[in-house]
Amino acid sequence: MNVSVLANTLIGSEIIKIGNEVNEMKRKGAKIANLTIGDFDPSIFPIPVELKEEIVTAYNQGHTNYPPADGILPLRETIVDVLADRYQLTYATSDILVAGGSRPLIYATYLALVDPGDKVIYPAPSWNNNHYCHLSSANGVAVETTVENNFMPTAAQLKPHLKGATLLALCSPLNPTGTMFTKAQLEEICDIVIEENKSRGADEKPLYIMYDQIYSLLTFGKEHVNPVSLRPELKDYTIYIDGISKCLASTGVRVGWAFGPEKIVSKMKALLGHIGAWAPKAEQVAVAKYFADKGQVDNFLASFKTQVQASLDELYNGFQQLKTEGFAVDAVVPMGAIYLTLKIDYIGKTTPEGDLLKNSADVNFYLIKEAQSALVPFSAFGNDENMPWFRASIGGCSLQDIKDMLPRIKTALSKLK
Repeated sequence: MNVSVLANTLIGSEIIKIGNEVNEMKRKGAKIANLTIGDFDPSIFPIPVELKEEIVTAYNQGHTNYPPADGILPLRETIVDVLADRYQLTYATSDILVAGGSRPLIYATYLALVDPGDKVIYPAPSWNNNHYCHLSSANGVAVETTVENNFMPTAAQLKPHLKGATLLALCSPLNPTGTMFTKAQLEEICDIVIEENKSRGADEKPLYIMYDQIYSLLTFGKEHVNPVSLRPELKDYTIYIDGISKCLASTGVRVGWAFGPEKIVSKMKALLGHIGAWAPKAEQVAVAKYFADKGQVDNFLASFKTQVQASLDELYNGFQQLKTEGFAVDAVVPMGAIYLTLKIDYIGKTTPEGDLLKNSADVNFYLIKEAQSALVPFSAFGNDENMPWFRASIGGCSLQDIKDMLPRIKTALSKLK
């Protein structure tokens, strides 16, 4: 059957592919520590009890019809207050668009700003920007980052690519690395964007920033920074992506929001209105009430962040111990989100069965088989398959699962030659 060029050339999610294979193995009885998909096991990380009760109440009150295309007003009013209180950002309800999680909002940002062939700059690794470039027929430019800068892009790395670009896609805390921009790093990037826009003529499209801060409330001793707070003159050129999916362990509740210049947000609203990508009305009603109570949210976050950090620290310390024992591994200190960046430098080694591990995917599937431990190689985030770095997502594992996994990884790596 003939299909469109887009459909025929689309590459599926590498993360979902690995996760599906792991789930199939688990279905057949395998006990695997699944550190692949950035999701939460509700038995380990449940959503806030109060939020759950508000959702049930909203359904019982009959909030089962269509919500407004941009989100119910009480939720947008709550978001306005949260932005002012937590981020010192001033936006109106008309600057906010609510949708079913952050994915449709990211896609809408691309479609609202990017014409076919337009240049989009994003760091590698980063989540899904290569796929959104393909979906929007953009000319994607992946800028390779390094461990020396915690895999965060620097102004020096980005500047050579800014000329003629339409969109710069940034994320902090970053998926997949769990690392963050420092204030100085982001200020330098903001300044080169401002400089670039000043150099453009009135008939040229400006350079916009898409700033994904969906993990901004999940940080560990680090200050989250954002472009407009640092450089207010970027307000007309910055579209933020945010929501409750990660900070409230609510990936399945599907309430996200974008905010930015009304002229852009209104076009995103029109696009998503045709798609019907709104968050369920009952969930919007519940989030509007729950998120308005800052004390309630902070109480949940204090406990939740402690639990997340304990798992990240256990995994980080375990890999540092392996490193001291002479294994070719490393890890980057966790700063935010639910991810740990791991180096497992065993490409080119041979398994006990005599199979050569030719790339990071081979290493990953060797660990799935031999250590019952599943990660995601950075090749799923726009990097080369020969890069020995991996993402570990702790949302689907208990602290005990991680403790039990580390000796298995040690044994499996010991078998390689």
